[in-house]
Amino acid sequence: MLFKTDIAVVGSGIAGLSFAIKLAEERPDLEISIFTKEKSDSGNTKSAQGGIAVVLDHKHDSFESHFQDTINAGKGFNDPETVKMVVEQAPERLNELLEWGSNFDLSSTGEFDLALEGGHSFNRILHKQDFTGLEIQTKLLEKVASYPNIKLHSQYFVTDLLIKYWRGIPRCIGIRALDLSKNILTEIKNRVTLLATGGSGKLFANTTNPSVATADGVAMAFNAGAEIRDMNFVQFHPTALYEKTPGGLFLISEAVRGYGAYLVNKDGKRFLFDHDRRGELATRDIISAAILKELSNSGEKCVYLDCRHLDQGMFARHFPTISKNCWKKGINLKTDLIPVIPAAHYQCGGIKVDKNGQTSLKNLFASGECSSTGLHGSNRLASNSLLEALVFSHQAAKFLAPGIDEIDSQRGSISMESRSKNSDQNKISLESLRKRLKHLMTYELVYLSPVPAKKSALEELKLMRNMLVEKFDNNCFLLEYYELRNLVTAAYLVLEHAVQFEQRKQPECRKAY
Repeated sequence: MLFKTDIAVVGSGIAGLSFAIKLAEERPDLEISIFTKEKSDSGNTKSAQGGIAVVLDHKHDSFESHFQDTINAGKGFNDPETVKMVVEQAPERLNELLEWGSNFDLSSTGEFDLALEGGHSFNRILHKQDFTGLEIQTKLLEKVASYPNIKLHSQYFVTDLLIKYWRGIPRCIGIRALDLSKNILTEIKNRVTLLATGGSGKLFANTTNPSVATADGVAMAFNAGAEIRDMNFVQFHPTALYEKTPGGLFLISEAVRGYGAYLVNKDGKRFLFDHDRRGELATRDIISAAILKELSNSGEKCVYLDCRHLDQGMFARHFPTISKNCWKKGINLKTDLIPVIPAAHYQCGGIKVDKNGQTSLKNLFASGECSSTGLHGSNRLASNSLLEALVFSHQAAKFLAPGIDEIDSQRGSISMESRSKNSDQNKISLESLRKRLKHLMTYELVYLSPVPAKKSALEELKLMRNMLVEKFDNNCFLLEYYELRNLVTAAYLVLEHAVQFEQRKQPECRKAY
């Protein structure tokens, strides 16, 4: 296929789709191409259960409170100006979602049914039962389909960024993408590239992330020379449904604890109050650490969510996805406890961007989980992620719309077909390395192990990277190769930044406004 496009958007979650819609509205003359390595509805957006944090009840709540809750959750590593911008834009971005067709649950009075989640001082979470992300992504995809200047290309895995130096300054001039259906690698030149590739949860054995969360955006941006920061800020969600076999785990939403569920140990004790006065409404980092300490002391494999005291009919209506999944697993919420463990959930660091989503490379932008905006600090406040993606995609589109004509157009593409055999033996070798990577990367290594242990792991990652380079070259057309290459790169960054973090002095939490 011959590609001619002005804008390449990599990723079809809330960040990529909302950016494309905004830019298409402002500039119907531009050709916008969205590339996604699986189906257009793959990724983390559709899995977002809880909702989107927006201050609407100004009689009780305030922007200042949302600001301070975000700063407190992030341990003061947030950028205050970014936090202020995001929380104050929230109502306007919400109105756009409503205009684009998204629906949220209403109370009996006809007002938005605002939920409470851990770390929030007030009820400010808009939701659609427990499938808010799916609701938003479905409506955004329908909206995207209404624009003739937006083209969506599924089964295209973007492997690298194309970089050209002009007077010593690097700039992104396009992408290299692997057509997974035809085994063709294509270089596609354009004016601007937006990375909206999601996170890196598949670094870890236990994660709530989908299979596509392989740190692709961060790795390709790093390989191209873009600045990456705070990759050691990996958030573990405290309540993933425990399975005896490690892998992708089903998420039990933050909102379940906000609804009134208890977190208990094997003896039925609500142990969180031993660690934080907020108990089940503490932030995710505090609860995850408390669970792991409890498991270390007890030798047990999991702790439990107790929903037995809740109105079961109301709970099932409020959380239909969770209720159905538990039922399939043989868990009767009326009589049984839900076994849960912490699992890798969200990448708080990533590609450094400014308030307009610009990276350190000219003509390269990033939005969503792959970016590091300064909003989250060391730990994301619940339901701030969908909001962040909307705000920064809005900022990027608003910034680009009037000035994109000044960027030289080099539209066009060249392709090459695979000249090598993607053997089953190669796939086996890659899977073996991937298993070793997951065994290496743990919560304990990132957050609890001393610096020498981290440095030893870094040396192993160097060897792994060299092995990949020696065994596979640019003529390898395997998805598994590119994903593993990206994961190893991200793992190295996580541990390298963790070592650097040991030398940093932690800032005090900043005051609101």
